[in-house]
Amino acid sequence: MTARVFVGSLPYGATELDLKEYFEQAGKVVYVKIIKSKETDLSRGFGFVEMSNEAEADEALKLTGSQFGNRKIWVKLARDNEDYKAKGGK
Repeated sequence: MTARVFVGSLPYGATELDLKEYFEQAGKVVYVKIIKSKETDLSRGFGFVEMSNEAEADEALKLTGSQFGNRKIWVKLARDNEDYKAKGGK
């Protein structure tokens, strides 16, 4: 079963390929998505990486504080959309 992590503090010039290659040090990357502004189509500085299993997602969590481009990123387990809405998110 795959496991998704949230990645914050991404450099604005980072591409999804850059992010995929960086997270491959933690294991097999299944999917990468950098979130972009609808108005400008520019990165909002965060994204999601889906790892092939929970053990690899745990390894990805260890990348918190590491240097990615010119910024230190932080990584945490991503919440399911249903959980977020249940806690008052929109």
